[in-house]
Amino acid sequence: MSVHRSHPYASSRRRSTNTKLVGLLDSPYVRRLAIALQLMDVDFEHVPLSVFSHYHEFAQINPVVKAPTFVCDSGDVLMDSGLIIQYASVVSRNAWSAIPNGRKQRAAFLRLESLALAVMEKSIQLVLEDFLRPPEKRHSPWLIRVGIQLTEALDQLEAALRSHQWNFRDKPPALPEVSSAVAWTFCKCMVPTMIEAQNHPVLDTLTAEAELLDCFRRAPHSTLKYPVDAEISGLHAVEV
Repeated sequence: MSVHRSHPYASSRRRSTNTKLVGLLDSPYVRRLAIALQLMDVDFEHVPLSVFSHYHEFAQINPVVKAPTFVCDSGDVLMDSGLIIQYASVVSRNAWSAIPNGRKQRAAFLRLESLALAVMEKSIQLVLEDFLRPPEKRHSPWLIRVGIQLTEALDQLEAALRSHQWNFRDKPPALPEVSSAVAWTFCKCMVPTMIEAQNHPVLDTLTAEAELLDCFRRAPHSTLKYPVDAEISGLHAVEV
């Protein structure tokens, strides 16, 4: 399946804006949002702050210190990538984020999205446990449970994608495709020992094709500031 690197929904044109996306692109939630905002043609300035190493600077923007944070033109501060996407769909210059109207189509759309978000959640839990808690204080039964949940979410996502059709040459990725690709890249970068790529060939193929798109390349899994030059978008400067 060939991949179209650019698309009119993901314009590289930069316009002045008062809106801000705060958080690092190595967070799958922040990266998912950065890609979605491009596809919705919503302008934003990226402020690459970590909730850990830039806590006090982050708190000046949002005292809750939660990534992603989105500062609207009005000055209102929003949190949670899904809720921010809902808001952005109202101010968007296109209908990219529209959820299908039909009951069957809507259920399939939301199932893919929910599975991708489950992969993000469980992989992040494993990363944070490793990043924040010393080995002697880690609770093995909980880690085993989260690992099982991650594996199950990936298996279910792979199964759902087998009957899913995409063609990025003709149309931009839908939100569940963005979320699936971002989640899988995060897993491969951050919890590689917890996954088996050969068990998820469809997810791996979708992700490989998505990562070639301009909207993904401008917001790579990294601690870099969006928009990232295509020549260095392959750099993975991993920081939680």
